Amino acid sequence: MLRVLVLGAAAGGGFPQWNCNCEGCRRARSDDTKAIPALQASIAFSGDGDNWFLVNASPDLRQQINDNPALHPNGGRRSSPIAGVLLTNGDVDAVAGLLNLREGTPFTIHAHPRVLRVLDENKIFDVVRRDLVPRLPITLDKAFPLQLANGTPSGLEVRAFPVPGKVALYLEDEKAGSSFGTTEGDTIGLEVTELASGASFFFVGNCAAVVPAVSERLRSAPLVFFDGTLWADDEMRVADLGTKTGQRMGHLSMSGPEGTIAALASLGIRRKVFLHINNSNPALIAGSAERAELERAGWEIPLDGTEIVA
Repeated sequence: MLRVLVLGAAAGGGFPQWNCNCEGCRRARSDDTKAIPALQASIAFSGDGDNWFLVNASPDLRQQINDNPALHPNGGRRSSPIAGVLLTNGDVDAVAGLLNLREGTPFTIHAHPRVLRVLDENKIFDVVRRDLVPRLPITLDKAFPLQLANGTPSGLEVRAFPVPGKVALYLEDEKAGSSFGTTEGDTIGLEVTELASGASFFFVGNCAAVVPAVSERLRSAPLVFFDGTLWADDEMRVADLGTKTGQRMGHLSMSGPEGTIAALASLGIRRKVFLHINNSNPALIAGSAERAELERAGWEIPLDGTEIVA
């Protein structure tokens, strides 16, 4: 049985953000039952319920482990059911949590060579001991098996694929023009499959456009986790929370004729889940018009700790 745990549904900074006083963040701090706080976006998945793999390591990872008993130490003085971490980009929101995993327990990091170079060039990540934690490169469009920390097969297979996106903010090159130096591997999606049952799901945590290659991969998928950062491209400007649009940040909006809801509507996806939702996004508020619209279209926004069986 392929199980998925939602460790966090919010975008960078979480919900509420530490320095944000917008209406949504104020409501989240006031125990408003329609504005439930959320940690930064990440999931964990397992084929046996005992060994788990993380998709991205958010800055909130320590709290996410504490909040989910399935990820608690399960034997001996030092142990963890976390067998590996798969990184889909090099953003702070995806890699900073690796620093929480530095206490000497083996697991494996899987990432595109572009992201592995980021880790290699930042010596702080060497606190995650290379002799215990191998860093394995992901080759796009080539399926690879996931192994447990002891080297035995997990029964799970992953295929990574390119997704339109943007280089991490701290790696932007202003001299490179509108691309800011974005190259293949800066943003990837994942297809995870349990070999015994054939159960599978897709994870597309960041996405700037639903191009035909992405659409065809997701067609008739049983379960898709997808970038839900913004409701509207200019919502941060309108709310006076920032100057950047969604496209400038490398994110497709939920709404509009070219937004995610419209772009994926005809693909026959059985279950559609938004993650990485920004504090500015009104769809975070239960009962809002925006939440009602996405739910009518068959989408959902999960609470942290939600478990989904693929």
